[in-house]
Amino acid sequence: MNAREGLERIRERLYEHDARTETLDLVDTMIKRASVPGADRAQASMSQLVRMLARTPVANQNVEVYNDLVRLEEELEVANARRRAEIEAEEARPLPKSKKFYKQQKAKEQSKRG
Repeated sequence: MNAREGLERIRERLYEHDARTETLDLVDTMIKRASVPGADRAQASMSQLVRMLARTPVANQNVEVYNDLVRLEEELEVANARRRAEIEAEEARPLPKSKKFYKQQKAKEQSKRG
């Protein structure tokens, strides 16, 4: 995902969770940096972006900003774990056999009988 788009989504989520204005200002600053020409090629997941934001000097100096970002990171990790579990469950589900399989099985049984 494009870093700017990811930051915009992060801002929306933080706003929905009533994050502090300092946190939203930090994300706005990063969106401006990601909007410069040439920065549009930067790719990162939302989890990576949130971790990057949590390591900024603003987050290190302000515990509330850090807490907002960590709360969002935890939410993203839970959602990713849920998605992974759904995918694994889907892959582990047995697939029904085709008609061709049963025809071949029947033919083998008949050939064994004689």
